[in-house]
Amino acid sequence: MEQRRLYHVQNLAFEIMDQMNTETELKETDHLKHVIDNLSRAIGNLADPSGTFSLEYVEEKIAIAHYLLFNNEKKVSRISFDKQSVPFQPK
Repeated sequence: MEQRRLYHVQNLAFEIMDQMNTETELKETDHLKHVIDNLSRAIGNLADPSGTFSLEYVEEKIAIAHYLLFNNEKKVSRISFDKQSVPFQPK
């Protein structure tokens, strides 16, 4: 089950990476700042030198970043996060 969750997180991250690399028009700086903040928090948690990380935390941060970029609730529906707590609501 954990492998499946990690696979889903990986797919969301790849979609974010692809979108960021193919986006021709610049988005609002604040918007991208929140996407990058959530991604860096997820990476920071994964890179814990003790080797422990919270899969729930990583899932939440990747889901928020994906939601901010794509505004697609279906893609992140498996991961529970409070959409009201998202600091910048997608357009």
